[in-house]
Amino acid sequence: MIVEVDVASAVPPYEQLRSQIVDLVAVGSLPVGARLPAIRQLAGDLGLAPGTVARAYRELEHEGVVVSRVRHGTTVVAQARPSRREAGERLAEAARAYAVAVRSLASSRDEAIAALDRELGALPPSP
Repeated sequence: MIVEVDVASAVPPYEQLRSQIVDLVAVGSLPVGARLPAIRQLAGDLGLAPGTVARAYRELEHEGVVVSRVRHGTTVVAQARPSRREAGERLAEAARAYAVAVRSLASSRDEAIAALDRELGALPPSP
């Protein structure tokens, strides 16, 4: 599992970690049943406090992305497809965040769409 945390970012480290793991699960890089690193191990690898990693794991468990069991660790669980409404809401939220990023970089609409097309093309096919 490859994740990075930017401590200088305005986004809290636990949220950066949580969202990257969600993304890895969504694109299939972390398949169902994959075991996440132990909290202390990942905290040490990333230079974070164990409580920060634990919070990210708790958030992921609350969202139904992972399940944690004593002596079995934290593993990725099967994801139900979101409802059409939920998918639309999540897409709109992601589009707003992307639009804000594009505007802050003073990029043109064409540059933004080209970048999005490149990234979508680089993803593996949806399951």
